Amino acid sequence: MNYTFDYLVYIGRFQPFHLAHMQTINIALQQGQHIILALGSAQDERNVKNPFSASEREQMILSNFSEDMQKRIHFVHVIDVYNDVKWVRQVKSLIAEVVQPSDRVGLIGHFKDDSSYYLALFPEWPLVELDSLKGSISATPLREAYYRGEIMRAEFPQGTISFLEQFQKTETYLALKNKFMRGDASNL
Repeated sequence: MNYTFDYLVYIGRFQPFHLAHMQTINIALQQGQHIILALGSAQDERNVKNPFSASEREQMILSNFSEDMQKRIHFVHVIDVYNDVKWVRQVKSLIAEVVQPSDRVGLIGHFKDDSSYYLALFPEWPLVELDSLKGSISATPLREAYYRGEIMRAEFPQGTISFLEQFQKTETYLALKNKFMRGDASNL
């Protein structure tokens, strides 16, 4: 197949990975031979907004794709630095460890709100701008429901549902749920 890009970069926290994320990856893999998921908030600290580690998110995401598709999905872990210049430098450096200088690299995403401004910070990467995806939802209400004990099954692919069900059995989930229920969920 003749792809427009060798790699498309998709930046997100994927906390948790839902159907709109999956739809974006499927679109990316139609246009690019590979996709690099830049997993944001990849530091080890868990909180109500970022309950899953980077490796857990990799597992959750890959569980939704066939073995052949999994070979085309790559990950880099982006630590929060709260400085756009340093953050862009970090993302570019991590991507450079995966791609070759001659590779055609693009960025895929959707300007959903003010938090999407980062898509304009990589002018050297052509942007595959997506319209709002059908039925797309923010992960925030999905996390809120999850902490109330509900998995909104209509919003998740099966691999994510299985992951979330298993994670609910952990002490980590219980601790985060308790924080959420106490109202320690600032910036959920």
